[in-house]
Amino acid sequence: MTSAATADWHAEIERAAQRLDAHRGAYLRETPLWKLSPAAFGLPATPGVEIWLKLEHLQVAGSFKARGMMNRLLANDIPSSGVVVASGGNAGIATAAAAHALGVRCEVFLPSVSPEAKRARLRALGAEVTVVGEAYADALAACLTRQRESGALLTHAYDQPEVVAGAGTLGREIEQQGGVPDSVLVSVGGGGLIGGLAGWFGPRSRVVALEPERAPTLFRAREAGEPVDVTVGGVAADSLGAKRIGSIAWEITQREVRDALLLDDDAIRAAQLWLWKEMKLAVEPAAALPLAALQTGAYVPSEGEKVCLIVCGANLDPAGLA
Repeated sequence: MTSAATADWHAEIERAAQRLDAHRGAYLRETPLWKLSPAAFGLPATPGVEIWLKLEHLQVAGSFKARGMMNRLLANDIPSSGVVVASGGNAGIATAAAAHALGVRCEVFLPSVSPEAKRARLRALGAEVTVVGEAYADALAACLTRQRESGALLTHAYDQPEVVAGAGTLGREIEQQGGVPDSVLVSVGGGGLIGGLAGWFGPRSRVVALEPERAPTLFRAREAGEPVDVTVGGVAADSLGAKRIGSIAWEITQREVRDALLLDDDAIRAAQLWLWKEMKLAVEPAAALPLAALQTGAYVPSEGEKVCLIVCGANLDPAGLA
């Protein structure tokens, strides 16, 4: 594949979709798209505003990551040593599920911030799990060492072309189900999802980056004019815990994404609990940022706007929703 700067992302995403279509049902599923009024969320009525919920937390393996990880595996020859990945949890689960579906070995490196619910899911999928360090960057360093030793296929959580293109098939699916939304609100960690969505929609939609105040990889990169390391923490650190925005996402978002907004942990947690109590949607904190942006007024839709909220993952311990 060509570099991120010169890639035709629309074409790459179409190719990814063709690969993944052969695995629908067994590994991937089409997730629902709900179209609701602001009143359904207790929000002020604005004429013509429609809020779409893309329920990608219902994806196989519990998150959007399933798309990119399977695309990475299908696009490459897998050696006898299998695949290896570093993850806060979701990319590891998606890689392990893809490896299980294809009958290949999988090793996953996790930081200590990863919740036990995600570790248990990985083990149930047959992955070899190693917990190392406190942050995703520590797990990635150990993963890269292991990859050099074993020769396994490296699956990166967010910064490989096949992973970004696979994530972009989510945008393609939204368009097939409901057309092109005016805006798309999406959580950002390392940037694989926003890179894929912005690569698919381009200037046709206003793609809005949402980050926790305690994990602002894209926001700080924009302040600095280039990707920089940030300190990460907070309620969504297991999913949005990359300390630097990915190079592919940086390049795409520089062209296609105008807005990068920050949300505090209290707002994220409140939106997560609202989705559970009012809609019975059990999602992890990272999946609640789009609703938090609306509830706090960080993002206010314009009259007539169709705004799509990406509900990206559900790998959590349900006890935390009590």
